[in-house]
Amino acid sequence: MPVPLGELALRYGCRLIGDPEQLVFRVATLAAAGPEDLAFLANPQYRRQLTQSAAGAVVLAEEDAGECPGAALIHDNPYAAYARIASELHPPPPARRGIHEAATVSPSATLGEGVSVGPSAVVEARVRIGERTVIGPGAVLGEGAVVGSDCRIGANVTLCHGVRIGRRVIVHPGAVIGADGFGIAREPDGWIKVPQVGGVRVGDDVEIGASTTIDRGAIEDTVVENGVKLDNQIQIAHNVVIGEHTVMAACSGVSGSTRIGKRCMIAGAVGIVGHLEICDDVVITGQTMVSRSLTQPGVYSSALPADAAARWRRNSARFRQLDDMAKRLRRLERAVGETAEDTPQGETDE
Repeated sequence: MPVPLGELALRYGCRLIGDPEQLVFRVATLAAAGPEDLAFLANPQYRRQLTQSAAGAVVLAEEDAGECPGAALIHDNPYAAYARIASELHPPPPARRGIHEAATVSPSATLGEGVSVGPSAVVEARVRIGERTVIGPGAVLGEGAVVGSDCRIGANVTLCHGVRIGRRVIVHPGAVIGADGFGIAREPDGWIKVPQVGGVRVGDDVEIGASTTIDRGAIEDTVVENGVKLDNQIQIAHNVVIGEHTVMAACSGVSGSTRIGKRCMIAGAVGIVGHLEICDDVVITGQTMVSRSLTQPGVYSSALPADAAARWRRNSARFRQLDDMAKRLRRLERAVGETAEDTPQGETDE
């Protein structure tokens, strides 16, 4: 549904340069946008596309407004403003209210007003679902699971028994929440399973990506606090706690009983070993291996960038020699120090 620029400016706190009655219908990139499209500029890398853009309007910062050939919606945080406007121009498809004839819902389940349950979904005994929540096709809500109001549970999502989901949570297709954690005890002849009797608690306004897995706690719950955003294909092990408004990119993994603070930013393919503490406001760059607690806010990295194969092989061979080189350096330092101590004051080698 088209929206006048004047309404968008008022609703999202933008300063408008242009006709307030001009309509925009959809969003598009700067390069592909046409006169009915809204684009945005947040990354300076794309500034060169601005002057050539045919977009009907662009959301951008004050310093870029002079280069905009069309209407401009000026905001201190153009990407956040764009996100809100894009959500209005492209709302999720409306769900059909009620229970699909191909769904299975236990008589003891409680469904709020306006709930939608899709085909082949299974809602087991004593499940509670809040108002206006959408349960996608093939999703399974295990016994005693609780889902708050205004949630969207995607296709083929599994919420295992006793999982508790807050309000306005989005769980994308294929995610599994509440499977057993990797709890095993060693015996002389092999391994014995340790029962995983905790649950999973997910707060409000959380988003969980496709095929992400969050294990239930061994005894106490695994906890994902309010506002956390998890990308696709992430593994969260048992008894992990993720603090409010932390974000984590794809293919990262967190081992058991680690506690991650608030407002952390964890990039893709990060590995975090178990039983660590990561404080608030930590940024961890891509492919970093975190093997110790991080007690001070800041940016942490450990991955090496790609290099020419021949040079990488030479450096790799040297990595294996680092311990020996460090010991030799220590011996040299001690030898130099002893020589300096043996030299009378005022004398030199010259």
